[in-house]
Amino acid sequence: MGPALVAGVAYLDPGNVAVNMSAGAQFGYLLVWVLVVANVAAWLIQYLSAKLGLATGRSMAELLGERLGSTAGRVLFGLQAQFVAIATDVAEVIGGAVALWILFDVPLVAGAIITGLVSTVLLLVQSERGAKAFEFTIMGLVVVIVLGFCYGLFLAPPALADVAGGLVPRFDGAQSVLLAASIMGATVMPHAIYAHSSLARDRFGASDIAPARLIRATRLDVTIALGIAGSVNLVMLLVAATVLPGVAGTESLEGAHLAIHDALGATAGLLFAVALLASGLASTAVGAYAGSDIMGGLFRTKLRLLTRRLLTIIPAILVLASGIDATFALVLSQAILSFGIPFAVVPLVWLTAQRGLMGGYVNARGTTVAGWVVAAGIIALNVALLAMELGVV
Repeated sequence: MGPALVAGVAYLDPGNVAVNMSAGAQFGYLLVWVLVVANVAAWLIQYLSAKLGLATGRSMAELLGERLGSTAGRVLFGLQAQFVAIATDVAEVIGGAVALWILFDVPLVAGAIITGLVSTVLLLVQSERGAKAFEFTIMGLVVVIVLGFCYGLFLAPPALADVAGGLVPRFDGAQSVLLAASIMGATVMPHAIYAHSSLARDRFGASDIAPARLIRATRLDVTIALGIAGSVNLVMLLVAATVLPGVAGTESLEGAHLAIHDALGATAGLLFAVALLASGLASTAVGAYAGSDIMGGLFRTKLRLLTRRLLTIIPAILVLASGIDATFALVLSQAILSFGIPFAVVPLVWLTAQRGLMGGYVNARGTTVAGWVVAAGIIALNVALLAMELGVV
């Protein structure tokens, strides 16, 4: 066990924080159901990704690199996958920069550089000390994230009737659909799909443990990881829905922090900022790990660690230097990620349904059907969002 807990950090990144806080502040409990559905879908997808890595001993990027017929097709597919990984990492670096600004008044651009440097150190742990050391480092940051974001729930618990009302599927205008797509993009993270198969390969590639036993353990690993991530995401939305509606300025992470500070006290505000920082540091390391695997599998090239970090840090610095609101950039990046999910989910379901590749670990028919339902649902949400934004509906 362990790879799912690392991949699960992708579900606790600053993009999740921005989206969940925005959804709760703007629409109260309306989108609770989206978060629940997204986490159920994420469980299935992450399990399939880990199973793919365990059954084949290769990552999804490597398998796609072998199966995409032409060099042009492989490179084009790799470009969109790398774009998604970069968009993810940009959001995570921005989140870390905002947290440093809240905590220590560090300018945003400098905060982005610091976040990138610290995450580079975390990647060095993975490359020099191995998978287990990397897992324990990330899990330590997960503990900080859980404590920091969940503290507010004990100070301002929501009414159960309100939470139950949020489980009824519905929307309230185009903005709620945008946030729903953002929640989906922040929950079923495309880069986490690539990363999980790679993490499973790196951790168990040389193991003599039977794949069947590893796959059984992986179900529990994914259940624990997604249980933690889903619960924390739900807590964020519930706290925002309880204490932030009607409060001015909560459309930004800085404003949300200030509102939580004013409503729940200095300790809650401090823990929120510390958790946001831990979220940015942990998730950007995992995002860069995924980007490296995509480069190796689809572009068949290995970049130096510093080069990989520059690919993602520079776009984040440019976004912050341009003066674009950091929280808006985070929410928008998650909506963009939602459009990238099908390009990861469809190949994943296709690969894990191939008996020639998976052998005795091929998907059961019901599992494959569920995977296609998830893919179709995400595509339908993206189409609805585009139609609304274009004024078609």
